[in-house]
Amino acid sequence: MVNNNSEFKGLCDKIIDTDSRIRFVGIADKHGIILTKGERKDIVPLLNDEETEQYAITASTRQYTRLRWQNILGKLHYTCSLYEKILRITIPITNQNNRLEFLMILTLDPDIDDFDDLVMRKLMSPINNFFSVLLK
Repeated sequence: MVNNNSEFKGLCDKIIDTDSRIRFVGIADKHGIILTKGERKDIVPLLNDEETEQYAITASTRQYTRLRWQNILGKLHYTCSLYEKILRITIPITNQNNRLEFLMILTLDPDIDDFDDLVMRKLMSPINNFFSVLLK
């Protein structure tokens, strides 16, 4: 069981190290409160800490509205928003009752053309493995 943010930080660092095009990784709770984050060493963040916190709260709210459609449409793996300067990926982490528990928020370089492959083949396994233990 995760009892402090050091294990969350370890997951963020592992995800950052997966691919050089990942700029930022954050883990927020179901309310959108950021628990920990990691950033690629060579970047200048586009959002300050307060803006990042506001974004996470908004992302949490949006995930609640999206999750209600899973019974009809199937599991929501991630959402994606392409901005001029970044590609933002939000991965909802749900419990066994399909209730939102955490959010993984990632930003990638905007010119990435294989982001689905990166998310689904490289990132989902370590993320799912980590949270499956946590949410038992």
